Amino acid sequence: MRVLVLGAGFGGLELTTRLSEVLGDETDVVLIDQSDAFVFGFAKLDVMFGKRDAAAVRNRYADFVKPGVQFVQTTIRSIDPVAKKVETDAGPFEGDVLVVALGADLDPAGTPGLLEDGHEFYSVAGATAARDVIDRFEGGRVVIAVCGAPYKCPPAPSETALLIHAHLVARGVREASTVTLVMPLPVPIPPAPDASKAVLAAFEERGIEFLPSRVVSHLDVERHVAVVAEDGAEIPYDLLLGVPKHLVPEVVAASGLAVDGWVPVDPATLETSFPGVYAVGDVTSIGTPKAGVFAEGQALTLADRLVALARGEGDLPTYGGRGICYLEFGDQRVAEVDVTFLPGQTPFGIFREPSAEQAEGKKRWASSRVERWFGSSR
Repeated sequence: MRVLVLGAGFGGLELTTRLSEVLGDETDVVLIDQSDAFVFGFAKLDVMFGKRDAAAVRNRYADFVKPGVQFVQTTIRSIDPVAKKVETDAGPFEGDVLVVALGADLDPAGTPGLLEDGHEFYSVAGATAARDVIDRFEGGRVVIAVCGAPYKCPPAPSETALLIHAHLVARGVREASTVTLVMPLPVPIPPAPDASKAVLAAFEERGIEFLPSRVVSHLDVERHVAVVAEDGAEIPYDLLLGVPKHLVPEVVAASGLAVDGWVPVDPATLETSFPGVYAVGDVTSIGTPKAGVFAEGQALTLADRLVALARGEGDLPTYGGRGICYLEFGDQRVAEVDVTFLPGQTPFGIFREPSAEQAEGKKRWASSRVERWFGSSR
């Protein structure tokens, strides 16, 4: 069985690791990504707040060595889901099975003024640039603005508000500052009511203004004002940290796989409308949050389905919709949200209060993925 996997994020890495782990050289797997390294999404907050530098958060694909798996660093130019074939700068590739795990692209230019007068922090380059600005910030009006939905890691804007508060306190300029969070969700973490209550309580305790059910449509660069899409309200700022709009990668949109902006899949099997073509993670419209932990879970299920199919086994696993997310509260305290999304049901889960112990648990969780995928626990 030839398996062609597009994208080496959480989904692509876990899928190919699992196939190698179970089948080894019995299968022929090609993993393609245009980047030379993997970066955890949460690591960008570490970069922005000076906990780690950009080089330290990179996990090189050169260290991804698995039996039966070939990694190819190249740019994908076209996808043919009927033939299960792609054209790349390194030539054509095809498989018996095609898996699309290309994630979501950022579109900061889609919000007028964001590139000129704001700072996106969802890329490593953006987080690095924002770090330098934050380090020089002497106080004033801080606005964390979500510019569109859906977006990756829904808790990240709330984490950013809590972490910027802690940073300003440490710098001795919090009393000279205000912190405002603008986001499209009605509460910080809708699937987990207890988590939302805890975050809102933390906002109130820290004097963070929360403006729900809104997105910022554009920035008035001359007046340093963020304009709210829903009612035209204006929010003045001295420092604006923006979550940019997200888009399906252009090569996926051109392939015919996307419908209404994202790739629909069977929520149980992860198969698209094209036989033998699957999609996992942020590129899909499966109904779970766009977060790496859900892409990883989908990839694990898909890998086990492909193994069962290759071996002619009849009992195929289905995706269960569960994911565990960590939530930074600042002051070295981290909460945990364990939530499950099932089609047609209200999400349900467990919230574990922030603690130093869970901060260590988050570190162990990340180290375990690095060790599993790259052979190192750094």
